[in-house]
Amino acid sequence: MTPVTAAPEGDVHARVSALVRRYGWNATSFQVLEPGYRYFFHGPDAAVAYVDTGRAWVAAGAPLADEESIIAAADAFTVAARAAGRRASFFATEERFATRAPLRSLLVGEQASWDPAGWDAALAGSRSLREQLRRARAKGVRVRALDALEATAPGAPARTAVLALVDRWLRGRELAPLGFLARVDPSGFLADHRLFLAERDGELVALLSVAPIWGRAGWLLQNLMRVPEAPNGAGELLIDAAMREARARGHTYVTLGLAPLAGDVPPPLRLARVAGGSLYDFEGLRAFKAKLRPARWDPVFLSFPPATGAVRAIVDVLAAFSRGGLLRFGLRTLARGPAVVVQLLALLLVPWTALLAAAPAARWFPSPAVKWTWVGFDVALAAGLITLTVRWRAGLAHLLAIAIGADAVVTAVEAASWNVPRARGPVEWLVLAAAVVAPAFAFALLWRAVRRRRG
Repeated sequence: MTPVTAAPEGDVHARVSALVRRYGWNATSFQVLEPGYRYFFHGPDAAVAYVDTGRAWVAAGAPLADEESIIAAADAFTVAARAAGRRASFFATEERFATRAPLRSLLVGEQASWDPAGWDAALAGSRSLREQLRRARAKGVRVRALDALEATAPGAPARTAVLALVDRWLRGRELAPLGFLARVDPSGFLADHRLFLAERDGELVALLSVAPIWGRAGWLLQNLMRVPEAPNGAGELLIDAAMREARARGHTYVTLGLAPLAGDVPPPLRLARVAGGSLYDFEGLRAFKAKLRPARWDPVFLSFPPATGAVRAIVDVLAAFSRGGLLRFGLRTLARGPAVVVQLLALLLVPWTALLAAAPAARWFPSPAVKWTWVGFDVALAAGLITLTVRWRAGLAHLLAIAIGADAVVTAVEAASWNVPRARGPVEWLVLAAAVVAPAFAFALLWRAVRRRRG
């Protein structure tokens, strides 16, 4: 058994590519050839693709091996990880592996799948889906398919449009760019990727990238991206084109991949689904896939040694997706806004307003009227921010940013003229510093979020 920690190139990449072609059964199997993975080899005919978070080796799906060797390869990987001072886990495993491996498996979502031969029947059973296709065609959207390298090679006519669309789509996400199995990088497109391009009046408005699943004679419809002004139905039209080409090629399996936290996941993950809804539309993604009338929903698991525990295994997976650590990922996401910025400001404003209401007016304010004016102002501000968390309104966001900026200026003036001469002790100085710095920082965050959403 040999762990390989270098970047996938040369003989290593060729060896893994051959294993993917022979044993790539998981929906995620082709993705392990993209940049960013390390490889652990178990004998001449088995490998595990993984990322090293510094604390754990997180594998992308089940090992690449025949069915008789897959459990032995997983065991060897776990042992090697432990010897390297790392925990081991396998993310995005399916029942074929999860029911056999001596590991604990936690349901983390479901993936919709189809037999392309039944796509016409799915369309016949969904009037709304047929209407979406009709709308897109009526708006002049047309779809063409290209091999990924043909579309993105230097000098290719489609290259500039594809790169620009991917960049714009990434910049429009609330979350900072993800790594591991959610990495989106057009420079990582490989020869066997297929791209479906939706164009209107010669302009690219949506894109679908497709990866092979050789072990199932199928396709993973991997990334569906569109610009905000794309006509309704453009995404559905891309999927329709991919289904029809898959059927023409004789494929028997197509999946849109994992709908994370979908299905009967454990209660803590259900809570995460609700709490994280403003950053990632878990319910909307599942509903979109359900609208396409899948033949079935297959469970997807996180598999890990029982001694690791579910919490640590989940944290390890989040670290793998976060590209550089959870704290840095959180700060990058905070800088992107606006949803997380608005939620954070609303959350922090509630206890701050309660403290203002409880503070003695004679000690902290020029008069009781000033105190209650500030309390009323903060209550109105909190209500406005909470309204933004429900639905973004550009005008309201702009107004709130101006109000917070004015708050920062007036607070600084009041603190300098009234509070500073009366401050006593380090606690009062800390409160004053927070009172002055917090609105200035909040203004900077919200103003940046407003500008970013406008752009």
